[in-house]
Amino acid sequence: MDNEDIVWEIDPVELRRRVLRSLRSQGFSISQGEVALPDPTDKAAIRRAHETAVAHRVQQSRAGLERHEPRLLEQIANGTEVDPLHLSPRLIEVRPESEEELLFRYARLHWSIPVSAGYGRRVRFLVVDEFNDKLIGILGLGDPVFALGPRDRWIGWTQDDRRARIRAVMDAFVLGAVPPYSHLLCGKLVALLATSDEVRNAVKRKYGGRETLINGDAHDGRLALVTTTSALGRSSLYNRLRLDGEPVFHGIGYTRGSGEFHFTNGVYQDLRAFAEQNCNATAKDSRWGTGFRNRREIIRKALPALGLKTDLIYHGVKREIFVAPLAHNTPAFLRGEHSRLRWFHRPAENLIAAFRERWLLPRAQRDLRYREFSRENYRIWNRL
Repeated sequence: MDNEDIVWEIDPVELRRRVLRSLRSQGFSISQGEVALPDPTDKAAIRRAHETAVAHRVQQSRAGLERHEPRLLEQIANGTEVDPLHLSPRLIEVRPESEEELLFRYARLHWSIPVSAGYGRRVRFLVVDEFNDKLIGILGLGDPVFALGPRDRWIGWTQDDRRARIRAVMDAFVLGAVPPYSHLLCGKLVALLATSDEVRNAVKRKYGGRETLINGDAHDGRLALVTTTSALGRSSLYNRLRLDGEPVFHGIGYTRGSGEFHFTNGVYQDLRAFAEQNCNATAKDSRWGTGFRNRREIIRKALPALGLKTDLIYHGVKREIFVAPLAHNTPAFLRGEHSRLRWFHRPAENLIAAFRERWLLPRAQRDLRYREFSRENYRIWNRL
């Protein structure tokens, strides 16, 4: 028998111990089958809790990216190469198997929380400074979660409305600036550009006219709403981000503090193998496939099979939820009350000009720390 034909059995007792050890090593306390951080509002503690999952994501990416790091690092600016007066941002759509995709994936590894690759539909962008050809930030939009209470209440969705029009919503699964531009508040620039006409039109070009997998009907590609969640509890990136006196992103509540980031390390692979050997996937439409739907289902099935409570998925880290409507009548359209969208007019050049005046230049005048940044501090592997 070939080695590849052998199915290794997972010892449930040892796996149960490893799960509990892993949770404690990330800073969680465990009591009566529930986990909690000592202070779920402490951003430093939240970062520490994510460190294991981030490190695992970096290790997973090493084989594909390490050899490219010297070249990719050249696209990160030293602080002395940045001139706020001549900042010239440009959106670049990321194509599969391109140099831009490598840079996007590399930059994504530097986030303080593990960033997914996005789900379902997906459009990705680099924001580049044409003044020096260096990376300012990255933006990725993907399919939103199907049911999200605060979002659905803000829209006023019924279940039928949501099922019919959720395709007009996308979620920013990664959004932000890289140093030294992050010191100049360029995360706000990337957030503004997420609502730009250029991003909206890119979604329409890519997905307009495509048939949906389950219903088989054609989607017209109109994007009416961008959603996102903060990385570390309450956000300072989206709050007070205004155009013409109106908020661009609306804070509408918080997540329930559940998920699977605290399992997305070496333990998760064994949880998956254990679930595949011992649990049944939830029945669904055959056109979706026959395996488990997602990581959460795997964890929900594996934990009780190991004698652990499914409540372990409730880590208590509540992330702030934001919505950014792209039209004056976005909620009415998503409820099916309007058939046409009355778009905001937001060309990227207008958003860049507003950012420059309101945030960039005032910040550059009062805070020169951006000039101290060295791209060597951005290196992940092979540190000199």
